[in-house]
Amino acid sequence: MSDAPANDPSTNDPWARLRLATRARIGLGRAGDALPTGALLDFQLAHARARDAVHTPFDTDALAAQFGNVPVVRVVSAAPSRAVYLQRPDLGRRLSPESAAALPPGLFDVAFVIGDGLSATAVHAHAVPTLKAILTRLDGWSVAPVVLATGCRVALGDDIGARLGAGMVAVLIGERPGLSTADSLGIYLTYEPKPGRRDSERNCISNIHPPDGLGYEAAADKLAWLMREARRLKLTGVSLKDDAPALDARP
Repeated sequence: MSDAPANDPSTNDPWARLRLATRARIGLGRAGDALPTGALLDFQLAHARARDAVHTPFDTDALAAQFGNVPVVRVVSAAPSRAVYLQRPDLGRRLSPESAAALPPGLFDVAFVIGDGLSATAVHAHAVPTLKAILTRLDGWSVAPVVLATGCRVALGDDIGARLGAGMVAVLIGERPGLSTADSLGIYLTYEPKPGRRDSERNCISNIHPPDGLGYEAAADKLAWLMREARRLKLTGVSLKDDAPALDARP
């Protein structure tokens, strides 16, 4: 195969048209016994972006400023540092004692948690527009203050939702970055959150990162549908089938 750029559709490379349809690395060619220089540099750039996404500090100040008059509460998990968070997933599932005491108890239909997860990059780019789109679809719902959680794993939302007195919790969190995208956001919905909930008791909407992934409006439509069904059936997880009408995945 030629050493032409892997993404150049003007060549006679039979893989060129297929590469335009996917972000996967296919038909990269070779230069001797190695990858072509362009493909190798592209791989190294993607790897660097993935590492940066994992280690980028979570900027709660910038996120809070984007919410305007929407009440915001900031918490941290029991993981004392990013290094410990990556080594001890269990600590990312529990609130620090100080944060647990700071959450205002109440009676809410839903609580939203924005957590850094494994890609603060994704959260910085997509969490606020996604949540704003969701809030426009919740007329009549009582919503707890938005919680910004540093050192957050998905299950941290169970502790937060229970302490807030929320009927369900939706955790918007940075997904594990890969070599195709480093800024993918996920949403995990849990009915009657409390510590000890299993992953099978949640519903997940993943791959939110327009323009290449699910768009904000489509993600908001899907979550609003799941929330209404969860309230009707009084459950989430494997027993709540995603039978929502087909949605346009574009932004």
